[in-house]
Amino acid sequence: MSESRTAPVKVVDEPAGAAGGPPKASASPAPTWWVWLAAWPVTAVFILSNAATPLYVLWQHKIGFSKGTLTVIFAFYIVGLLGSLLVSGVVSDRLGRKTVLLPALGLALAACVIFATASSVAALIVARLFTGIAVGAVVSAGMAAVTDVAGQHRKRLAALLASCAMVFGAGLGPLLAGVLSETLPGPTVTVFMVEMALLATAVLAVLRMPVRRPAAPAKGAWIRVPGVPHGNGRQLTLGIAVFAPGITATSVVLSLGPSLLSGLLGTTSRIVAGAMAFVMFLAATGVQFAVQKLPRRTILTAGAVSTMLSMVALVTAVHTSSVPVLIASALLAGAGQGMGQLGGLSLLNHSVPAQRLAEANAALNVGGYVPAGLLPVSAGYLSDAIGLTDGATVFAVVLMGLAVIGGLVVVASRRKVAEPA
Repeated sequence: MSESRTAPVKVVDEPAGAAGGPPKASASPAPTWWVWLAAWPVTAVFILSNAATPLYVLWQHKIGFSKGTLTVIFAFYIVGLLGSLLVSGVVSDRLGRKTVLLPALGLALAACVIFATASSVAALIVARLFTGIAVGAVVSAGMAAVTDVAGQHRKRLAALLASCAMVFGAGLGPLLAGVLSETLPGPTVTVFMVEMALLATAVLAVLRMPVRRPAAPAKGAWIRVPGVPHGNGRQLTLGIAVFAPGITATSVVLSLGPSLLSGLLGTTSRIVAGAMAFVMFLAATGVQFAVQKLPRRTILTAGAVSTMLSMVALVTAVHTSSVPVLIASALLAGAGQGMGQLGGLSLLNHSVPAQRLAEANAALNVGGYVPAGLLPVSAGYLSDAIGLTDGATVFAVVLMGLAVIGGLVVVASRRKVAEPA
């Protein structure tokens, strides 16, 4: 689908410069409210990404599957996401943001229908796969669209809103699902009917979004492992070093959190499970607003420390059966992901040209979601084999080590390279 040229804000296509730079927007930038609205499709899709989390206990009772199978269902989301990232960033940079976002929202709507009618593990896997594909599209094309709408002079705001849209949606999904499924009839149907309405509003926002069609000629393969232009590898490495452990920590809380709560509290309340995920991602959202004006590498260092402390708290919680410490672990994990994500996106927004930005965003997320898919699956099966307490402990120690390494990489870089403006 071609990019809309009837948006309320005038945007003029101009040819790329001799150096291959991006086309320039007109002198009238989009109003700030459009920058916020451009982030809504990211939020809407990420609400779906975790909406199923509190409902798995219902499907487990209805269908019958183990914690290991549960993490496999979660992993198919990662498979879809990573497969999407191999394509969506490049296609978005070449054909336009809407060309990627509208089909992605269509897949998200289809996932809602499958979730609402699921009666087998296979159906849950397909729904999670479609969800992952949609999420891969919005973390590349959707986040880049926010930057496009913001323009050159609001890149820090764009990075902040794109990142917060992701984590706020990821947290709102399980809370919304938990509350609706406990208070309204048809717990596995009502949730996704509401989400379909939210996605419909996101479609309308994308249709009217004031973004231009790229003018730069296509170069290279259309399907490839996403990367960054020559000279931007350091920024990508720093982002992945902290973002990957952070998002892996939140992933294990999402996949095993209900089981941990059941073991510690003896409760299967979907509201409690959803609320814990919500406060985790609320911490991820709030911390980004709190640290947004700090140097980027300081944000990344703090993110690595937060993830490390979250794993210390997780080990303490499972060995002492302490719910408050488990919640503290979730809050620290959310803060670690939030700062790692904001720092990484901000570095890329600052240094990567617009015609490669969606691909760069995809590269950051590939680096983050690979361990976020593999380690929780391993933790799930390990917990089935040796018990939840020992399985969570092994996972936490491994992830703590990765967070320490990420922090050391950032500290070493700060000594060598001056902080970018």
